[in-house]
Amino acid sequence: MRHRIPPRSAAALLLDRGQRLKIIDIEGEQVSDLVAFNAHDLREWISSGRTLDYLNRCLLTKGDAIYSNRSNILFEIVEDTVGRHDFLLAPCSAEMFKKTYGDEVPHRGCFGNLCAALEPHGIEPDQIPVAFNVFMHVSIDGETGALAVRPPKSKAGDYLIVEAKMDLVIALTACSALQSNNYAFKPIEYEVL
Repeated sequence: MRHRIPPRSAAALLLDRGQRLKIIDIEGEQVSDLVAFNAHDLREWISSGRTLDYLNRCLLTKGDAIYSNRSNILFEIVEDTVGRHDFLLAPCSAEMFKKTYGDEVPHRGCFGNLCAALEPHGIEPDQIPVAFNVFMHVSIDGETGALAVRPPKSKAGDYLIVEAKMDLVIALTACSALQSNNYAFKPIEYEVL
């Protein structure tokens, strides 16, 4: 059964070892921040640093494993119709909107949405790491290292499927940052296969 995450919100779920999670961009150009925790020890979570170290690159796709802060594989990407995702930038937050864009209007952002979705699972804000930003397109300048957020390459119906390698608590967003989503907010859908 498919579940819909409304624009600028988040959802959390349990994913058993061996289950697959399909994340679907139903309208196109919408990012979904994904964080994962070991369901039996919430001090073990998704790690951008470990993953990028072990894979020795920052563009991840089908066949790639995503590691934890303890160097264990949390999940593996088994299908990917886009091939462009980000694992460098932290979830957008009220602080990011203020510091980056001078936005004084309070926005909870993906970080706040992840906090709310994960609170019932006993996960506190300080435990939320850099997310695997599904469908997010970030380019890196080869000379200066400058990062630039580009429109996602995902089209309506594109998807990513991951397979859990341990029991997980997963949270997903329909990202709240305008620039990340080509200046429109749309829903994300997911399905446990």
